[in-house]
Amino acid sequence: MTQNPESKAPAQPVLALLQQRVSHPRLTDPGPSQAQMADLYRAAMRAPDHAWLRPWRFIDVSGDDRTRLGEHMAHSARTDDPGLTDKQYQKLLNSPLRAPLVLIAWAKISEHPKVPAIEQVLATGAAVTNLINAAHALGIGAVWRTGAPAYSPTLKQTLGLAATDHIVGFIYLGTPSGEDKPIPALNPADFVSQLPA
Repeated sequence: MTQNPESKAPAQPVLALLQQRVSHPRLTDPGPSQAQMADLYRAAMRAPDHAWLRPWRFIDVSGDDRTRLGEHMAHSARTDDPGLTDKQYQKLLNSPLRAPLVLIAWAKISEHPKVPAIEQVLATGAAVTNLINAAHALGIGAVWRTGAPAYSPTLKQTLGLAATDHIVGFIYLGTPSGEDKPIPALNPADFVSQLPA
């Protein structure tokens, strides 16, 4: 039997999860298990991807490697900007320690006659979105951050990325600490328009 699309059927669980997702800036142990990470990566791999270039890449940073990542971020920022203050330097040094696991999400850019770099970056962003939505579905806290390190040519070089590649963000994952931040309801009509005449 076909359901009337105008009926007031309750939202399916997946739709409810997507409509209730929030970022979790305060995260603590435990981090995601290996099995959970496998599920998150499988979700990421289903992102829309023009020409199946699969540009998304992830660098998994946990344990003591988070300290090394903080050093790379701080040193790179100071190299890029010698005027960086000590306070800014220290914040970058400690930033990866805010969660048990940090993923560096980056786009590996390929030359393609029909797929410009921006589409490959967008595909990687879509993969990250799938990943953090999957994390929400599993009860894992996640927050997507960028800041100066995401645009640092020095950090890209330190991480072994090509100059043409793009860091899309740093995804912090762990157990949410504290209450969810209240998010105001938005009216979709405020963000949708019709084609001009």
